[in-house]
Amino acid sequence: MTAHAPCLTRRRFALGAAALATGTLIKPRQSLAGAAAPVEVTPPMVSDISAYDAYIPTACKTGPFYTYTCEFDASWAVMKTFGIDAPLEEQVAAIKVDRRIEPYYRETAGGFVIYGGDITQAYSGDFTPSFLARTTGDGFRRVFTYYGLRSTKVQTRERIEQHLRKGRIIWIKMTVDFKEWQTATWITPEDVQLPVVFSNDHAAIVIGYNSEVAVVRDVLGPTSTNWNRAYEYEVPWDLFMHCWGAQSYDGLAVGPDEDDLS
Repeated sequence: MTAHAPCLTRRRFALGAAALATGTLIKPRQSLAGAAAPVEVTPPMVSDISAYDAYIPTACKTGPFYTYTCEFDASWAVMKTFGIDAPLEEQVAAIKVDRRIEPYYRETAGGFVIYGGDITQAYSGDFTPSFLARTTGDGFRRVFTYYGLRSTKVQTRERIEQHLRKGRIIWIKMTVDFKEWQTATWITPEDVQLPVVFSNDHAAIVIGYNSEVAVVRDVLGPTSTNWNRAYEYEVPWDLFMHCWGAQSYDGLAVGPDEDDLS
């Protein structure tokens, strides 16, 4: 067994001040000077907009801040679409970070076991070098709250479609390129055990759909693991649900508060 180791509105200012008061804003431990500066692009649509029952034109940038910042890259696209600048350092400062343990894994007779922080409440790990660094939708929601956006848990296809029709973007955890995965068990310091995927944990956003496919905006873009990866692509619903299920159907519908909708 081997161990391996913003542009502030009054509302956002109030939210940030409240978070500081409760101790949820934590300055990033690592320097983020090496993060890639966002360069906005407009990827070509896969199909004409008339082919979809709902489609939200969504912001995009050329690749991730760091290789393993997928949750923050996906949220950048969400926020930018709603007119909010969300640099990486500000997002990291807005999320709770569980620093009690840097995630590491062991390969056992029963499969991979990852020991890390409480990803149901916080972010765990250093995303600059580690593919194990991650969080869940529940752990990430406070970032959207900080920016004054409402996030609602979604765990079914029907709810995804409903929220897209209302103009909300769906932030999800899935597998990279919607490919098969190795299962793992994540164990928190409280000995809570969570089913996760091992090495191809990923986050992206759903921006449209029809009866056959979901439309995904994936800011990761072309990398050495897939030079043909597009920033926008369609995923057949059966494959989408299969790979989303590997992440316990973890999703958030994100948009302005109801009172802010015109």
